[in-house]
Amino acid sequence: MKNLLKPLSVIAFLTVVLIACSSSDDNSGTDDEMTTGELHAAFAEFDSDETNIYLSGSNVVIETTGNPNHTTVYWGDGHALYIDEPTVQTTPSTIPGFDGSATLTVSQNPQLASSSTATSLGAIGIAVSGAAIYNDQEGNGPLDGAAVSLDYTGGHIGPGVYHYHLEPTAWSEDDSNLVGILADGFFVYGRKCSSTGTYPTDLDASGGHTSTTQHATDSEYHYHIENELYLNQYYIIFPGDYQGTPNSIN
Repeated sequence: MKNLLKPLSVIAFLTVVLIACSSSDDNSGTDDEMTTGELHAAFAEFDSDETNIYLSGSNVVIETTGNPNHTTVYWGDGHALYIDEPTVQTTPSTIPGFDGSATLTVSQNPQLASSSTATSLGAIGIAVSGAAIYNDQEGNGPLDGAAVSLDYTGGHIGPGVYHYHLEPTAWSEDDSNLVGILADGFFVYGRKCSSTGTYPTDLDASGGHTSTTQHATDSEYHYHIENELYLNQYYIIFPGDYQGTPNSIN
């Protein structure tokens, strides 16, 4: 069973004007600064009920509830979005039992770093659904042993927040749909590239390349879920290293 993302009421490009004011304790002066910029068109894909995205100076701030906007067994029996998934060996937790809220701040114009950075346990990105993206590890070990606990869309709770390890088939399955943003500020898309309509063949070690997307007419660096099977049936969202400089997701 799949539940598509809710329609969004935001526009592809959102012009934001932010005014930051500060004054000294003795009121001797005020320093006013006005910053104008545009959110990247891809941010229109994020569920506005689960995320709040805005500009702050030269950065983009993504605030999320951490909750997925689709069905899963991990909502718990009795919840409106609960579905029974009898083949999933569920963890003992449910989404309403934890606060998954988090904030990620990234540059408006992320740049490739001089060297890559390994991902770590915990959230490495935020999906368009509002939930977290994790890497290909589970508890300092390979994901293999935990795969049985993943729901139909590649997510589970372990230990405290709902998150995805695998291609999130609730809204992206063998296509070029936007999956989310990683902590280095680069977007991650499905297995296909909209610039060619098929699987990209020029991906680097992190599943990234530079091309146009459905959200950008100018070529830009972004990641893809690599079209390589894991355990003969899954596709991991991000098994590589950050190619930009990651920020914390708190």
